[in-house]
Amino acid sequence: MRPRPASRSARLALTVAAAATLATTTAATALADSGATPRGSDVGQACGTNDLSFTLSTRTQAGGYFLVTAKALPGITCYLEGTFPSAAFGSAADTHVTPVEQSVGETIKLSGSTAAYAGISPKSTDSDGGREFGQLFVAVAGYEADAVTFRLAEPVLVDRPVATNWHADPADAVPYTG
Repeated sequence: MRPRPASRSARLALTVAAAATLATTTAATALADSGATPRGSDVGQACGTNDLSFTLSTRTQAGGYFLVTAKALPGITCYLEGTFPSAAFGSAADTHVTPVEQSVGETIKLSGSTAAYAGISPKSTDSDGGREFGQLFVAVAGYEADAVTFRLAEPVLVDRPVATNWHADPADAVPYTG
């Protein structure tokens, strides 16, 4: 006699349980293989958007761009990965920034007055096209739900916006697109 096939909901439950077990095993293995230790007092935490205060300034170099400065809030020490920030001028996909750099930079330890900088150019094309926007949303990648909104002094023309990675030196955060 053939076994009766499991119902769809039973197969789904088994799949979810297997995936959870596999994910837990994989995470534990990756932690053990890397020699890393779970977060502790001397390991430090990754920076989330809510761990930081942000300021925005306008720069004229490289055709004009916004310099985003991020600092840890008082009493927080965290590490900001050297990737580009999650940023957008609107909700449409073509208003989200793309990276101008081709590799990940150094991780930056933020605490006290130490700052990290990223440059955002609203326009990386040579055309006169684009759409105007009056605000910029910025977040640490992975923490987009907590994005900070900057109201711009005047609308900017946006066409294929780009951003640099986070850097410890503002001179390294100039988004050259040429």
